[in-house]
Amino acid sequence: MTTKSESLPRRDDSTDSETSRQSIDHAISTSGVNEPEKSDDELENTFAPIQVPITDDERMHRLQSTTSRPVERSWSLNDGYSCHTADEEIAETVSRGGGDGAEASELVVGWEENDPLCPRNFNTARRWLIVVICSMGSLCVTCTSSMYTVTYDQLTVEFGCSRIVATLGLSFFIWGLGVGPLVLGPLSEFYGRRNIYIVSFSMFLIWLIPCAVAQNIETMIVCRFFNGLAGSAFLSVAGGTVGDLFARHELSAPMMLYTASPFVGPEIGPLVGGFINQYTTWRWTFYVLLIWTGVLLVSLIVFVPETYHPVLLRRKAQKIRAETGDDRWKAPIEKLNRSVPQTVLRSIYRPVLLLTLEPMCLCLCIFSAILLGILYLFFGAFQLVFDNVYGFELWQRGLCFLGLFVGMLFAILSDPFWRQIYQRLETKHEQTVKKDDPQPEWRLPPAILGGPLVTIGLFIFAWTIYPHVHWIAPIIGSAFFGAGTILVYSGIFTFLVDAYPMYAASALAANSFARSSFGGIFPLFGIQMYNNLGYHWATSLLAFLTLAMLPFPYLFFRYGSRIRQKSRYAAA
Repeated sequence: MTTKSESLPRRDDSTDSETSRQSIDHAISTSGVNEPEKSDDELENTFAPIQVPITDDERMHRLQSTTSRPVERSWSLNDGYSCHTADEEIAETVSRGGGDGAEASELVVGWEENDPLCPRNFNTARRWLIVVICSMGSLCVTCTSSMYTVTYDQLTVEFGCSRIVATLGLSFFIWGLGVGPLVLGPLSEFYGRRNIYIVSFSMFLIWLIPCAVAQNIETMIVCRFFNGLAGSAFLSVAGGTVGDLFARHELSAPMMLYTASPFVGPEIGPLVGGFINQYTTWRWTFYVLLIWTGVLLVSLIVFVPETYHPVLLRRKAQKIRAETGDDRWKAPIEKLNRSVPQTVLRSIYRPVLLLTLEPMCLCLCIFSAILLGILYLFFGAFQLVFDNVYGFELWQRGLCFLGLFVGMLFAILSDPFWRQIYQRLETKHEQTVKKDDPQPEWRLPPAILGGPLVTIGLFIFAWTIYPHVHWIAPIIGSAFFGAGTILVYSGIFTFLVDAYPMYAASALAANSFARSSFGGIFPLFGIQMYNNLGYHWATSLLAFLTLAMLPFPYLFFRYGSRIRQKSRYAAA
């Protein structure tokens, strides 16, 4: 516990700058998604120094100069949902004895050295257990989205519906995943991560029950939407837990485990679901998910405590006030006058502003959205191609998704290589300009390589699906597509966080919304497109779409700094 006016010395500008850079660098891999950023007025009230006021120009310079300082580039991937928020930076600053002050009469609560209440002081085994449980939860939610796709054959017969109507169950689940974080994500700022975990996963389990016992397709579609909505709340905060538990120098391995889960989950769904639906009824698909979700819910309740630093500091301040009777003790989050409706509203409209007013954000979001749309389109196309061309049974068609899985896994494990590329770009730049001036564009090389891999993979898949060509050839093409998709995502997600440091949560929310929109739309026309254009040209059309988007990562790598200088929201 520290007193702002007495115990915390004023730091010089270089220390302030370094602390800010470290906090923003930590944003690549921590905190809950869509938790809104503070306005300039709120920042001014929180950070206003006691003696020497900071001008608006100085404040903007500090915030916009903290784009991507790689003290240790912990992880070049981002789950596409999570980023650092201002409240967590406040908590970290106070816990380090920093910050720019408060009123002299206030006593600010922070973390003490080796504070047992701080999640980063939990023992290593406990921290890893929490990460594994959260990763399994993320895997379960994303796996649920795609496992449904192997039930189509039985559903259409039992419910007497068409294939496209059955596909709506997939689309509405994905749309629920996209809409949910905009509304539900910011709630962890007020109620903490644990409450969101328990409520969201409980609702996720509850909405699986009517799916399992549904007697008509209408029930299935409606319940799938609310199922996705509940799962999205879990995804919106799970990534932040890893950053709560581990300091930056420890973050690489746990973040690698967590970030892999939402990417590989959709590939595991058809693989597992193929065996289930081959040998029993489609209802067991949901029974298995119910069992999985129930075990995880119990694990969350028993083993996962609250880890969100601002909320924990608020509880600590409340306890101190009760024990001492001194109402001057305050946690940093208690100084912010914000309501839930205002926070949620800001979480909704800022992503829309970025998509409409920022060409870089729009183009990169469309690129990543096309890739997710193709991925979910493949869940129907794979069934069609490997059934009609190669005569595979359902469980064999599920195994075909191993190509995507392996490709994504290789891309995820390539992170150390991209970290070296980033460090080389930084070193070269420092030698040229003789100053430390990190650029968001240095995050884009993975996307520059990933774009061609995606296009090459799709063309390989398109022109090797012949009966006389071995079935491994199109699966190899899908592996290239999977690897390229992960690389494109890693470059785009981290670039958005660095290029829009004051609006990073909103930038990722815009990307998540665009991805989910396309992910739900593409499967609705996939089967018709493959039947009308033929398997080769239908896949080639998708490849040409990615070919059209391929230049944008390179263009922004070359000219992004000039574009940012004209932007209203990006760091100059």
